[in-house]
Amino acid sequence: MATPPAPAAGDLVVHGGTLVLPDRLVPGGSVVCRGGRIESVGPLAARPAGVTAIDARGGLIAPGFVDLHVHGGGGADFMDATPEAVRRVLACHARHGTTTLFPTTTTGAPAEIAAMLAACRAVRDSWTPAAGARIAGVHVYGPYFAADKVGCHPSSGRRDPLPREYRGWFRDDLVRIATCAAELPGAVAFYRTAARRGCLVTCGHSNATWGEMAAAFRAGVRHVDHFWCAMSSVTSLRARCGTPMEAGMEQFVLGTPEMGTEVIADGAHLGPELLAFALSMLGPRRLCLVTDSSRALDMPPGRYRFGHEARGSWFESDGSVGRAAGSLASSVVGMDHCVRTMHSATRADLPTVIRLASLTPAERAGIAAGVGSLEPGKQADILLLSRRLAVRRTIIAGVPLPG
Repeated sequence: MATPPAPAAGDLVVHGGTLVLPDRLVPGGSVVCRGGRIESVGPLAARPAGVTAIDARGGLIAPGFVDLHVHGGGGADFMDATPEAVRRVLACHARHGTTTLFPTTTTGAPAEIAAMLAACRAVRDSWTPAAGARIAGVHVYGPYFAADKVGCHPSSGRRDPLPREYRGWFRDDLVRIATCAAELPGAVAFYRTAARRGCLVTCGHSNATWGEMAAAFRAGVRHVDHFWCAMSSVTSLRARCGTPMEAGMEQFVLGTPEMGTEVIADGAHLGPELLAFALSMLGPRRLCLVTDSSRALDMPPGRYRFGHEARGSWFESDGSVGRAAGSLASSVVGMDHCVRTMHSATRADLPTVIRLASLTPAERAGIAAGVGSLEPGKQADILLLSRRLAVRRTIIAGVPLPG
C-alpha cells in the first residue's frame, strides 16, 4: 500500500478547544487551514484528509495578536536597523502571540530612520512564517514630537516635520501608520500626505489643544497613541496656554466618535480603573491594546538602550517596566501579558478582550480583510491559549512555530 503524501505546509486542522470569535465563544470548535489560509471555522464533523492535526487540549483557539506600536524585544530594537535585529524582535513577539506587527521608530537622525526603514523593508520582502510575526508595515512614530513631550526618546533626534524627509518615507507602501504632534509647524501638511497614502494617521507625544486636534482631525487624524501617556491634559495645557483652562487630547478622543486610541495594559503604565474606564467609554471598536515594548522584553533586569543600540537613550528595566529619570520608559511585556492584565482589570468577556488585541487593531490599521479574526479566507494566524490566557502555541500562515 502506498504511503499517503505528507500534508503540505500550511494545511492543518486545529481542534479540541473553544473558538474565540469576535462576538462569541464556540466550545468544541475547530479551524481548518489550507495553503496558509483559513478554510472553515466551526464544529469538526470529521478530520479532513491530508492535513496536520493539532489538538488544543481543551484550551482556547484564538486569532493571532496584532500590535500597532512596538519598538523591540529579545535584546533588539527596530532602530538597531539591521535585518538580524528586526528578525530577533519578530521571533520574540511571536512567542507572546503576536503574529502581525508594525515596527515602530523612535526619534533619531534622518539617516537612522532611513536605515530602520531599509532593514524592515528587506525583512518584510524576504519574510517566511518561520521567522515569526509578519511586518504589515512600519509605524513612523518619532521624530515629530513636541519638545515637552519627548518622554524617554532621545531628545536630540526630535524635530518638526520636514517635507523633504517624510515624502521619502511615503515613496512606497512600507509606512502604514504615521504619527506627529498636532501643535507642530507643518503637522497638518504631514497628516494630509500620510492620509493620501492610506495610512492610519495618529497624534502622539503631544501637548495639543482641542482646537489643534480638530485641525488634525480635518487633515486625517483618527487615532492617538497610548492614552494618558505623553499626551496633553487640562493641567498640562494650563501650563502652556494659561486660563481659562482648555480641553486637550483626552477630551477630544472621548468626544469624537470617529477617534480611536490604545492602552498599554502592562500593569505599570495604567491602573486597573483607567483600563476599565477606557473600555467603558470607548468600547472594543475604538480601543485597542499595544505593547509599546522595548528591547528589554524577555531580558533580565538591567540597563538598556531605548532606540539605537549605540546612540539611544538609557533606561532601567526591573523586569516589569522600563524607567528613565523617574518616569516610565516603554514596556517590557508581550501582548499576552497585556491581554491577561486587561481581562483582570475590566472583567470583560473573552471575545471582547481578545478583540482588543486582534481584530480592533487590524481594523484601525486597515488590514482586517486578511488578519485579526478566525474567518474563512483570512491568514491562518492562530493561537492556542490556556484557560489562563497563556500562549501554548503560535501558528502563523498555517505554520506552527516551535512550541
